[in-house]
Amino acid sequence: MIFPSLKRLYIRVNNYRQKQISNRNFLIVAAVFVGIMGGLAASLLKSLSHRISFFLQHDVQSNYKYFLYLLFPLVGILLSITYVKRFIRKKPFEIGLTPILFTISRKSSKMDFHNIYSQIITSALTVGFGGSSGLEAPIVSSGAAIGSNSGKLFGLNYREVTLLLACGAAAGIAGAFNSPVAGIIFAIEVLLPEFTIPAFIPLLISAATASVVARLFYKEQLFFLITEGWQFSAIPFYVIMALLIGLFSIYFTRLTFYIKGSFKKIKNDYYRAIAGGLILGALIFIFPALYGEGYISIKELLAGNHDTLLKNSIFSEYSHIPVLMILFGILTIFAKSFATLITLAAGGNGGVFGPSLIMGGITGFVFAETVNQTGLMHLNTANFIVAGMAAALSGIMHAPLTGIFLIAEITGGYELMTPLMIVSAIAYFISRRSQKYSIYTKALAEKGELLSHEDKDSTVLQMMKLKYLIDRNFIQLKPGDIPYEKRNEIIGSKRNIFPVVDDTGKLLGIVYSDKLFNMLFKPDEAVKVEDIMEQPPYVLTLDIRMKEVMKKMDKDDIWILPVVSATGNYIGFVSKSTIFTKYRSLLIRQAAYLQ
Repeated sequence: MIFPSLKRLYIRVNNYRQKQISNRNFLIVAAVFVGIMGGLAASLLKSLSHRISFFLQHDVQSNYKYFLYLLFPLVGILLSITYVKRFIRKKPFEIGLTPILFTISRKSSKMDFHNIYSQIITSALTVGFGGSSGLEAPIVSSGAAIGSNSGKLFGLNYREVTLLLACGAAAGIAGAFNSPVAGIIFAIEVLLPEFTIPAFIPLLISAATASVVARLFYKEQLFFLITEGWQFSAIPFYVIMALLIGLFSIYFTRLTFYIKGSFKKIKNDYYRAIAGGLILGALIFIFPALYGEGYISIKELLAGNHDTLLKNSIFSEYSHIPVLMILFGILTIFAKSFATLITLAAGGNGGVFGPSLIMGGITGFVFAETVNQTGLMHLNTANFIVAGMAAALSGIMHAPLTGIFLIAEITGGYELMTPLMIVSAIAYFISRRSQKYSIYTKALAEKGELLSHEDKDSTVLQMMKLKYLIDRNFIQLKPGDIPYEKRNEIIGSKRNIFPVVDDTGKLLGIVYSDKLFNMLFKPDEAVKVEDIMEQPPYVLTLDIRMKEVMKKMDKDDIWILPVVSATGNYIGFVSKSTIFTKYRSLLIRQAAYLQ
């Protein structure tokens, strides 16, 4: 009786809402709700992962404790996979920001409900047990799912559901970093390529609310930066470092798809987890800074504890030798890239958002220390650590504004705004010049599934699916039919084209009405349909993209083409008029996108 009562209450509330509150005003209320839930979700995820990590590092007492560290990441990945298989089952479970972009582009911004909690549970297990990935992408996914399902619950349209999805993502970033401005910019820069001021207001409210809620549970600032500002003479060094990080971003993007492809060859999920977990354990044994998120290392470096990378490693006794410390830092950067991608490819949940900050920060530290050791100039190491984080985020994610404002917010380094702008712009330019698409959008772009506002025609065509545009209302003829005997069906048809199929349903050819009408007035039993049929210029299959369909039609000025199954069986026809009708409706929908 409880659920029927709740359903009736929901219907009454929603009906009242629709009558008394406009959707535009209701979005403000919904944004507050999404912000509260997003802030709670961020707090819960951080609390879970940190409690698991603290328990394993401090409460577990064993003579073999440090050897267990080699197995903890494997255990976390296995637990994550087991949870998905046991509780998610038939529902798809995907990690990272790419599925969110796909949802906006091709699934009307409707995310599965389980993402609200499954992203939190699996990422807490992965990172809490030492998986070398970040918590930001899972909390963005969780927040986006909160926004998406809130919109669906109250029957909002695509534009409004998309906006609430972005509000949830902004709330996730704001809650995770206590950085509302960065949350808003992230949502706009990564998820909403086009936006207007009315869309900005709900984002602002949601991010601010999430930041307040999260601050109730975590009052400490993520990083502390003590700086006297930046030196004009250091600008050339910022530029050089940004160039290096831009090149590293290209390397990291390519490495991502290489490792992902390599692990996909291992079909069994548990074998994949064991292989990845063992490699990850070995890397952590050599480079202890790879354990978990890695933010502790950046905190220590900013505090001036430059030997932190070697601390607890088998090379800790050499921490007083600057050259070896710098060399170990370089190796740690590349080891972090492998550890992060292996964690994700093996089946763990997390993202590259946090690891990008870690790799960028260590790069800034290594660069500044190298210059300082040469004696060319004394650079402020903390400043370069902060700038390196912004540059890496800009280059890897193709999100320079997010990089600038996030780092300025979480470090309090607003005095470094100019260097942050310089390094972010250069790293982004270098990475974008080589890689048109970011680490999140490349896979979608290659499949033609990316919602892009740079090429609206291609974007709208990508949103279409051929199977929904097929017209099946055509009179089918057999090759042995005599046109005169089929005169009633032919004359009664409103079509000017007829498919010719055999007894198994395979398409053999087409016949145009003008040829058939000529035969109707000259009945000749010797002439059959197979004698006057012809082959269509192109035959389409269901897997072809609409952009290719339009290219074929435009190339030979064709107005209609047949569609067959993979086995060659006739399905129907698709015409330009149907495509244009659908194109117009999607264009109208896209024009209303977040206005």
